[in-house]
Amino acid sequence: MSELRRLDGQSPAIQYLQTKDKHLGKAIQMVGPLEYRLADNGYGFLVSQIIGQMLSNKVAAVLTQRLLDQCAGPLTAPTIAQLSDATIRGIGISHSKVGYIRNLTTAVLNQTVDFDRYATLPDATIMQELTAVKGIGRWSAKMYLIFALDRPNILPYEDVAFLQGYGWVYKTTDYTARAVQKKCHKWQPYSSIAARYLYVALDRGLTKTPFHLFK
Repeated sequence: MSELRRLDGQSPAIQYLQTKDKHLGKAIQMVGPLEYRLADNGYGFLVSQIIGQMLSNKVAAVLTQRLLDQCAGPLTAPTIAQLSDATIRGIGISHSKVGYIRNLTTAVLNQTVDFDRYATLPDATIMQELTAVKGIGRWSAKMYLIFALDRPNILPYEDVAFLQGYGWVYKTTDYTARAVQKKCHKWQPYSSIAARYLYVALDRGLTKTPFHLFK
């Protein structure tokens, strides 16, 4: 298990974001200190992302657990390679997603994708290598950069959950990439950390109540 990481009012990144963006600063204040662990199995994390495409978190978690049960342990490329397509489809994973999992598995086994290298590679290089695998899009690659590598400056404007938090804080329904990038430019170089707070605000149900800056 990876080490527990913590963000609070003493963290330079939090102090920076609160200074740069009063709306986000209020959201950070509402959420409070944040503790999290990184995904320590890059392959397993991306398989779970493939499974979760276009599904609710609850359904995705059930299907991922079924796959874990089939593997009788962590999700690894050699283990998945031993499972038949019929077995994987039998737990409720679609034909197309089975193909995407196969693509990733092959890329890992032939070392086209090498997670051990990614700790020291630039974000753009990792994005390029991962999205070259059919079934791994920009959304999945960005989730990997944020939740597995803890890269600090990733803006996940492709993600519906992030956009819900963004719309709540800024009282907007303009979710175009250009609009989001312009509004969130002030978060750099800590865009990922800002996104983490919006995810937690959504998970805790804070976004169900209208956002008020001075209330």
